[in-house]
Order: sequence, then C-alpha cells, then structure tokens
Amino acid sequence: MQQFSVLMSIYSKEKPEFARSCFDSLLAQTHPADEWVIVEDGPLTDALYALLDEYEKDHPGLIKRIPLPKNQGLGLALKEGIPQCSYDLIARMDTDDICRKDRFERQLKAFEEEPGLDIYGSQIDEFETSPDTIVARRSVPATDKEIKEYQKKRDAFNHMTVMYRKEAVLKAGNYESCPLMEDTYLWVRMIKSGAVCANDREALVFARIGQGMYERRGGWSYFKKYREGRRKVRATGYISSYDYWKTIIIQFIVAMMPGKLRGFVFKKMLHR
Repeated sequence: MQQFSVLMSIYSKEKPEFARSCFDSLLAQTHPADEWVIVEDGPLTDALYALLDEYEKDHPGLIKRIPLPKNQGLGLALKEGIPQCSYDLIARMDTDDICRKDRFERQLKAFEEEPGLDIYGSQIDEFETSPDTIVARRSVPATDKEIKEYQKKRDAFNHMTVMYRKEAVLKAGNYESCPLMEDTYLWVRMIKSGAVCANDREALVFARIGQGMYERRGGWSYFKKYREGRRKVRATGYISSYDYWKTIIIQFIVAMMPGKLRGFVFKKMLHR
C-alpha cells in the first residue's frame, strides 16, 4: 500500500486529553500513517507543547511540526501544512476526534482499487463524551455523481474523514480563507478542476461534537459568515443563484431558531 501523511492543525484552545485520544487512535491503526504533519496554529499552551514533545520523543521521525507565529484559522493553517506533507496521499484529521482502527486501511484500499480517485471520505458517528455513546450520524453520499450534486446544497464530505491527493488539492489552489467553509470552498474548486470523488458507506471517524456545539451554530453573526462563504462558493460558478438562495433561506431559519430547537433539528433531521 502507498505511503501517506496525516495532516492536522492544533491551536491553543484544544484540550490535551482530546488530542491524546486522537493521537492514540492514529497509532492504533491497522495501517498507521508514515508521517504526521501537525500545524501549530499560533502559540500553544504549555500542556499542549508538553504533549507534542512527548509523542515526538516516543515516536522519532514520525511527527513534523509546523509552528505558525500567530493563529490564522483552520483553512490558512492547513494551507501551510499541505506543501509540507511528504507523500501524495494525505489523510485529514481533527485533533479532538477519534479514528476507527481500520480507517486508513479501508481508504488506502479504495485508492488502490480506483487509481483515478482524488478524494475519499466517510460517514461520521458523533459523540459528546464517549465514542461508545453515539448521539447522531452525519451521512453523506457515496458515489461521484451523488457527491457532485449534493455538494450544491451541503457538504458532501465530512472534512475530518477525507484522504485526498496532494496533487489534486494543489491543482485546485489549496485551502483558502473562507470562514466556516474552508473545506466547502476547497471541495467545490477540486470538483471543478476534475477531481474524482467517493465516500465510504461506513463511519470511519468518531467526531466529538462537544456540549452545545449545535446550539452555537446560530445567531446573526454566524449567519453572516455563512452567507459570505456561500457567496464565495457561488462566485466559482459551481452553484446557481437558485442553489444559493435556497440554502441561504434555510440557513437563516435554522440560525434564528432558539438554541435547543436548533440542536434538535441538527440531531434528528440534518444529522441522523
């Protein structure tokens, strides 16, 4: 199987115990990564530096750290990390989530079986305190055709699950700043540049949603960022004015709901 990198970004508000769980799940893979590229998005806490030092010492040659002088946000941090990855295949991971043990094995097999594949993600199972207690699943389409149609409405990939080709990411222009939609903006540009897409029908990542995450996805400030992101997506020509306004209206309604009701809608309707 091909060699590959894992790309992560970590910042000062990450909890060390969450990052430890993430790192341990990477080490426990049936086919572990050949390299971890960790972008330090601005100065970290002493506890996070100690954690990174510990794993770097215990696993010599595995970790490549990219320190940034100030916090830039996820999209721009990942933009710095992509060129630093040594291999063409790159697996994304968030430092507060947990990989299923066979995640990378399944993804590498998919790339072997379909040499033209550029992006391969999966479903996610969401949890609040323990991956043993799943509260929702975010399901995404599996086939290239379904993905490219679905992407006009909502993200057809769960960002922390994807494995993609470095060459395809750079061909599309790499990550760019697009608040709330760094991944959305990249997927659209990759698709427009000819990327071949697929998702595993199983959940290969346990995603930590945190208390109140759904409730925080609301309010006027959140909606304005969402609207600006959709405007950038529309400017690519990938979505029509109809697609734009339909999603804007729906998001406005959801964003203006009371927090608890919004959480219910996400868990029971948007995420199942």
